[in-house]
Amino acid sequence: MKLPPLPPCDHQPLPYEGPSAREVLALRQTFMNPGIFLYYKKPLMIVEGHRQYVWDEEGRRYLDGLGGIVTISVGHCHPHVISAGNRQSEVYQHSTTIYLHPNVAQYAEKLASKMPGNLKVCYFVNSGSEANDLALMMARAHTGNYDIIALRNAYHGGNQSTMGVTAHSTWKYNVPHGFGFHHALAPYPYRGTFGYEDPEAGAKYANDVKELIAYATPGKIAGFIAESIQGVGGFVEFPAGYLQHVYGYVRAAGGVCIADEVQTGFGRTGTHFWGFETQGVIPDIVTMAKGIGNGCPLAAVVTTPEVAQSLAGKVHFNTFGGNPVATAMGKAVLEVIENDGLQENSRKTGAYILAGLNKLKQRHAIIGDVRGKGLMLGIELVKDRKTKEPATVECAQVLETARDLGLLLGKGGLHGQVIRFAPPMCITQADADFLLGVLDKSFSRLSSATVSR
Repeated sequence: MKLPPLPPCDHQPLPYEGPSAREVLALRQTFMNPGIFLYYKKPLMIVEGHRQYVWDEEGRRYLDGLGGIVTISVGHCHPHVISAGNRQSEVYQHSTTIYLHPNVAQYAEKLASKMPGNLKVCYFVNSGSEANDLALMMARAHTGNYDIIALRNAYHGGNQSTMGVTAHSTWKYNVPHGFGFHHALAPYPYRGTFGYEDPEAGAKYANDVKELIAYATPGKIAGFIAESIQGVGGFVEFPAGYLQHVYGYVRAAGGVCIADEVQTGFGRTGTHFWGFETQGVIPDIVTMAKGIGNGCPLAAVVTTPEVAQSLAGKVHFNTFGGNPVATAMGKAVLEVIENDGLQENSRKTGAYILAGLNKLKQRHAIIGDVRGKGLMLGIELVKDRKTKEPATVECAQVLETARDLGLLLGKGGLHGQVIRFAPPMCITQADADFLLGVLDKSFSRLSSATVSR
């Protein structure tokens, strides 16, 4: 089996002169949060990035298949984005919304132009968790109701309120955080009751939301929140029609619909700019982060004037929300997506990779499911295709082998059994061939005794 070479790159990384990976690890273990985790048995230290590639401290190049956990949208250190931030930093680094500044106003206008329907009012914050927290408060303030419905297998952040709507035990501390939150069945065709072969799966999963409203709430709710494709849960794509049915039930119960686009937004799905558009719906509130700033700490909530008016009776303020440097970079990201045709590249290259992954599924019994849209693709590994027992250890082994061969990937799912591929949207077909070759070789190195057809 001949491995395709890592495509050539003319970028020359700077000589690294900082502390070693071992020294950095020791500092981190002494002075940083013990709850954070590392990939790989031998921790990887990345010191430079360019477009879809990153370099470690020894100068070795890798194809970045995870993009800073679905955050690097237009490419590491894209010159247009970097120059926009640098120009603003040299003039005026910080201003809050108590003063006028053109950047935040112009960026809000451009971001709103990307939204369908009447989603025209922008709030700027610093992270996806903060955006979702604000969205939950908006829903309650606007409707006068309290209960929120989310989904099992969901991830919406790590602060107290968003931990409540998150539904993975691995991300939830044993502290009060769940009052008023209810979790419906995950519309997970591969593992759920209603599979890919059921044309009514979307309606059947949605019916659980209807029953949850009737049995677990006062009958009136504040809202429903869902990722458009579940990210941490393993890039789970909902069956057709699911959100259309759910949105109908939620609005009938007086609630608003919140789309978490932290991972799915900004053209990554290829066919649409926003993930919710793939389900043919328009939410009342949209949250976004990660790829919005290509690594800059920026997030946003976009809603309708009617919902926004519900917060007008009190002062709403965010010290760094709308920072002139951050919004200059956010506007530059939108310009790059448009000018470089990155949504179309996500569609085209993603479809090429998906077809290749389905061929690998025919060759390797450990692959139970291949799914996703555009450049947001998941590969679920199982020990046995009939029992669907998660292949957690094997998934970690594949990631180790891929790293050794020059490819960085992510993992997800409750049991860490899903390989996640979400690279910068500028990857090429040559990169895709390298990816598929590395995965083929990585799966082949697994013992055939660990899986059965």
